[in-house]
Amino acid sequence: MARTVEFTDTEFMIAQGARLLEDGKTFFVGWGIPQVVAILAQKLYVPDVVQLFEFGAIGPQSILPFVRGTMGGPQNTYRSLQWLNMNWAFSYSAAGYMDYGMLGALQVDPYGNINSTFLGGTFEKPGRRFAGSGGGNQVASHCWRTIIIIKHEGRRFVPKLDFVTSPGYLSGPGARERAGLPKDTGPYRVVTSKALFGFDERTKEMTLLSVLRGASPDDVIREMAFRPRIAKEISEIAPPTEDELRLLREEIDPSRIIIRGERMTAPA
Repeated sequence: MARTVEFTDTEFMIAQGARLLEDGKTFFVGWGIPQVVAILAQKLYVPDVVQLFEFGAIGPQSILPFVRGTMGGPQNTYRSLQWLNMNWAFSYSAAGYMDYGMLGALQVDPYGNINSTFLGGTFEKPGRRFAGSGGGNQVASHCWRTIIIIKHEGRRFVPKLDFVTSPGYLSGPGARERAGLPKDTGPYRVVTSKALFGFDERTKEMTLLSVLRGASPDDVIREMAFRPRIAKEISEIAPPTEDELRLLREEIDPSRIIIRGERMTAPA
């Protein structure tokens, strides 16, 4: 009988995100899941990745375990190469120094535009209001490659956002440049709890690239409110490895602050 691996949807997204980073590159770290992605990636795969936090810490070595509510605390400033301020942090991304950024989202549309502001109603009278951009708009606007990490649910993958908080490819090819954003920047990957998406080079539309081992493209598309483009060859994504899960559960987040979520299984 084939062995299966048990994990949470959040653990799967974190492991996927960590595998995407390149060593020696710079990574603009957002709050929450992106922090844990950065820690896992640096511990296992990319020891020389340079993390940048929006409050101004550059190149820290994270102290374990992860502690909630310490974005600007000692956990994320230990042995920093520089510790400046928010203006300097965003100036580095605006000047083109940040290879990657990672953002969560309430909603995402076919062009990788992000809503993290409100759901339902209007801006003045929203159904539910959330935290909003924070530094997300700067990350999406100026990092060379933005990775979006989002739970795979139909209500999150929508043909039209309730509000555009952070820009993807806006309305399609050339739209970012017409809006004054740097050329060759934009969304790179969308990491979900079931799949991995990229963006078509010509149309800039979201494109299904890979699915979790044991799932099918139909399983993924069925839970989206729009139909993405499909790559010619769909690869499979391995579930979290023993090393990834051990680090996440025993060292990085033993209190399960971030990694808790819906239980999942997949063939090992």
